[in-house]
Amino acid sequence: MSADLLALSRQVGAALIEKKATVCAAESCTGGLLLSALTDIAGSSAYVQGGLVTYSNEAKMNFLKVREATLIEQGAVSEATAGEMARGALALFATDYALSVTGIAGPGGGTADKPVGLTYIGLATGGGETVVERRIWRGGRIENKNASVSAALRLLLGALKT
Repeated sequence: MSADLLALSRQVGAALIEKKATVCAAESCTGGLLLSALTDIAGSSAYVQGGLVTYSNEAKMNFLKVREATLIEQGAVSEATAGEMARGALALFATDYALSVTGIAGPGGGTADKPVGLTYIGLATGGGETVVERRIWRGGRIENKNASVSAALRLLLGALKT
């Protein structure tokens, strides 16, 4: 993990401890990298409850309760799917915060409407709020995954500071 990502993970961990809050994650294109970043910090068991890598649509539906209609109508890489993934993880793990990431890491898989690098990052809170950010990364597969993790951690950090 890069020094910047490690520093960001430490900040998130400290903020979660300060708030006595817990977090979980539902990942697709990042393949567990977000949970890895969160748990690279010693003592992370105080705030990380768990998470899932739901790479297939079936896993999204079966474990996170993403609606089949959402996946058919809007696709796995969409704002709606990212929101449903975050809310599903929040309910499953009973945490204060849930992050989700779904996107097209590349180098293939993109279309004119959904280019390589398109990523949706969701955050659901125990207070009922769901926020989804849309990003388009311009790097290779690994750079896009790292950028998505960094953006997810920044989204959570922003929510923790309010």
